[in-house]
Amino acid sequence: MVDLVLGDDHAVFVDALSAVLPRNGFTVLATAGSAQGTVADVRRHRPDLCLLDRYFADGDGLDVIGDVLAAGGGSTKVVMLTADRDARGMQRALTAGAAGYVNKMCGVQALVTVLRRVANGDVVTDPAAVPQRRPSRARPAPPLMAPLTGRERECLGLLVAGASTGTMAEELGVSATTVRTHVQALLTKLGVHSRLEAATFAVRHHLLAEAEIPRSRSAGGALSPEVAP
Repeated sequence: MVDLVLGDDHAVFVDALSAVLPRNGFTVLATAGSAQGTVADVRRHRPDLCLLDRYFADGDGLDVIGDVLAAGGGSTKVVMLTADRDARGMQRALTAGAAGYVNKMCGVQALVTVLRRVANGDVVTDPAAVPQRRPSRARPAPPLMAPLTGRERECLGLLVAGASTGTMAEELGVSATTVRTHVQALLTKLGVHSRLEAATFAVRHHLLAEAEIPRSRSAGGALSPEVAP
């Protein structure tokens, strides 16, 4: 079990995570509703992870990342939670030493995946936490994208849209096995290890034009997310 301290001042959100995370291999040692309370709980428990909200009544979570890391004695890793899409905030968090930056709307399974990867030593950002720019014209593909085939680019666009393997197979008119083959090929070519990392990398570096990221045809208006490697 990986233990953590949860710092967030939204009681309903805290209660929900406190109920869900233990079922996914995490022990919630303490919850705090303020930035300074989070620092104090980390100092008291020295957890593996601190899941830290971006905004509190007593300040910006970004400003206490260093305090949390110090309170953890070098053994605590910080994952920042956010409800906005502030690219500068993500950069500040990573520069301050955070190992993860996640949008609160990413879903439980995406959050669990990020927490597990951070606990294993990775630095992970959630693509939903980064704004997607809308260029007036498509940017030319950088050299990094040259090795990707057309079908692999289609798969990458679907990953950014949050498509599951089944949805990708339906959209492309191929089998799920073929989809997995294409996805594994593009992961290898991009030098990443998971679908989430590939989507994050594509968004961060603007590897795809907006037209290459499909829109859902479902009634809900969003493709269902899949973040497992």
